[in-house]
Amino acid sequence: MTSLCLKILPGGATSSAGDVRFWQRRRLSAICGVPYVHSSPGRPGIVLRQPRQWRRWVAEKASHSGASECSRVQSSDGEKAGPMSSYAVGEFTAEDDRTIMNQTAKVVAAAAVTVVMGVGNRVLYKLALVPLKQYPFFLAQLATFGYVLVYFSILTIRYRVGIVTDEMLSMPKTPFLVVGLLEALGAATGMAAGAMLSGASIPILSQTFLVWQILLSMIFLGRRYKVNQLLGCFLVATGVVITVASGSGAGNSLKEAGIFWSLLMIVSFLFQAADTVLKEVIFLDATRKLKGRSVDLFVVNSFGSAFQALFICLLLPFLSKLWGVPFSQLPNYLKEGAACFLNVGSLSSGCNGAPLLPVLFIIVNMGFNISLLYLLKISSAVVSCLASTFSVPISIYVFTLPLPYLGVASSLPTGFLAGAIILITGLLVYAWTPSTGSSSASLTAST
Repeated sequence: MTSLCLKILPGGATSSAGDVRFWQRRRLSAICGVPYVHSSPGRPGIVLRQPRQWRRWVAEKASHSGASECSRVQSSDGEKAGPMSSYAVGEFTAEDDRTIMNQTAKVVAAAAVTVVMGVGNRVLYKLALVPLKQYPFFLAQLATFGYVLVYFSILTIRYRVGIVTDEMLSMPKTPFLVVGLLEALGAATGMAAGAMLSGASIPILSQTFLVWQILLSMIFLGRRYKVNQLLGCFLVATGVVITVASGSGAGNSLKEAGIFWSLLMIVSFLFQAADTVLKEVIFLDATRKLKGRSVDLFVVNSFGSAFQALFICLLLPFLSKLWGVPFSQLPNYLKEGAACFLNVGSLSSGCNGAPLLPVLFIIVNMGFNISLLYLLKISSAVVSCLASTFSVPISIYVFTLPLPYLGVASSLPTGFLAGAIILITGLLVYAWTPSTGSSSASLTAST
């Protein structure tokens, strides 16, 4: 809490109202508009304490009249209070608990939506590549540049209805440029390493994404994680590794690919983790600059995607080569990919399922990105990463079901159940908050 503001109303009393000095714990938001209950006059001071979330505040009277305006001090019967004496924040408990519960419910609901979207994103990407198996680079570029058009269209609508303000649009664009650069670099390095690594080894290396996020959050956001949170993240990553690697020969494939490509993939996840942490910084800075209002997530999505598309254009010669398409043949490749995507013309043979499956993937992928960014906005980069990670074992299970266009369903890995149990245990450990004796959320006056 940075400040606790009281408007002291003299109420015709002859004794002077007082300024209030507080010993506070750092980095808590201000409490304003909290209904204070007037106690008996003449008491020298009050102690506000909260056993778990807050430390003790001691308020002392000083001999000044008038104080900064923030909230109206009222007596218990609703009348204006007289001289500053002692106040107990009795009604704060229930309201604060409801706020915390509502916020927790909102995060849980957003995380559940993110998990569902993540599963759909992984499954539909596999299905979208059935008709576009020869044109995966076309699908990647269609998504990259299509998102810019869709996001800015949504941003324009939200601006016209007043959700997005001029202040939001006038925010500095340098952070968005860096977001676009990090996303483009993450895509480029990921494509380069992915071309040399097996499919089973990539999900294992992707667990470094969570490690990078924790480290970057500690460095740039000043976060400090509890032991149970770090242990929970470790268990989540371990569960995914066991789930994916069991029976896949991923260890041998990592050795065959060489240390360089494995390190390059890890660097790719560093870029992606830096991108998500930077977005969290953007949301936090915007809250301060916009006087408590948060920037609309479509402002972040739109400008970030626009700069990403710009850098992708600059990297096209390099990226097309990684996908096995010489840059000189790129126009013809994109033309054939568009014909297959639309499933028209003589070039569309073998493109059964298009355009339905690719369009479904693009829609769900967009929904996944939006839900992931929203979850990041209301929680943190680490929580959004955990929700995304939880979709991995569920996706593996879905692929064992008889899905259209995929032929024979795959079998579950031998360590799937053990890995899933460890992963769920990790999530529970991360969310667990140890109790420390009496932990009432109320702020009470000292007797």
